[in-house]
Amino acid sequence: MQDKLHTANGPQSRLNGALLGLTAADALGVPVEFRPRTYLDANPVADMFGYGTYNQPPGTWSDDSTMMWCTVESLALQKECDTEDMAGRFVRWLTSGYMTPHGELFDIGNATREALERYRTEAVWARFAGLERESSNGNGSLMRILPMAFYVRGMEAAERDRLAAEVSSITHRHPRSILACQIYVEIALRLLDGRSAGQACLEAAAAVRERHADHPELETFERVLNGSLAELKREDIRSGGYVVDTLEAALWCLLTTSSYREAALKAVNLGEDTDTTGAVVGGLAGILYGETGIPAEWLSQLAKLNELRALGGRFSSMLAERDADMSGQRPARSEPE
Repeated sequence: MQDKLHTANGPQSRLNGALLGLTAADALGVPVEFRPRTYLDANPVADMFGYGTYNQPPGTWSDDSTMMWCTVESLALQKECDTEDMAGRFVRWLTSGYMTPHGELFDIGNATREALERYRTEAVWARFAGLERESSNGNGSLMRILPMAFYVRGMEAAERDRLAAEVSSITHRHPRSILACQIYVEIALRLLDGRSAGQACLEAAAAVRERHADHPELETFERVLNGSLAELKREDIRSGGYVVDTLEAALWCLLTTSSYREAALKAVNLGEDTDTTGAVVGGLAGILYGETGIPAEWLSQLAKLNELRALGGRFSSMLAERDADMSGQRPARSEPE
């Protein structure tokens, strides 16, 4: 079924599905962030709604989407992976509410805030601004890494890993957080190649095990990499802000559902860090099922939807132009003499 869906969804639908899918699932989780699972068992989220935790209107997305869209904008406008530019956009969000749904910051993780303040005040390079403490392995880089899958597609594995690491390291520089981002990108790439969710996870796991056989954090991701994640029960899945838990929860939701709606709702109803668990699975489910798989009534409620679509279009155009240049379909720009 999932393979047939891939056949029906072209590249643009998958790009829109990824970016808007992440944003919609994020917005779905915002009103119930920090609610325990027991509360959501009694009061499950069944559709897009508003207010709740942050008293925000329906369709309001959080820092997850803001930072993801800042990454998209940087890649689209710079036409390269410029971590200094990315960090600068993150700082504008921190200090003046840039790229937020309603012009104000209402949610930010502690590690992200500390790293951006460090970047802003201590004049460190962006790729060294992130925190390296083991206690700083929150999900703040995992939630925004998805655009890198589109940017690094077609590159050698070592280059993909390097760029994902640098982008993660703007806020999260511990090897555990970096590896989580690298695993996520590898799964996204295989979904983009038309694999089913199960195939994508298995192939990515094999590649990661081979490339990172001596990685000190590899064992930490054993449940992600051993192929048995889908067999776990709901009570075995944790949904707080720890990066490993978020990756496991998101992939479990993807592997145990058969539609975007089902995956997003299953993630949000796990409770706790609802917006981020939703966002992380929403991006992958958006690739898998395409933009048409996202409920239209959810998309229609998203804040700044037209602006987001336009930005996604600029990103798509940049990628198409770069790919055309690389494949020799048109002459490359001549250098000045």
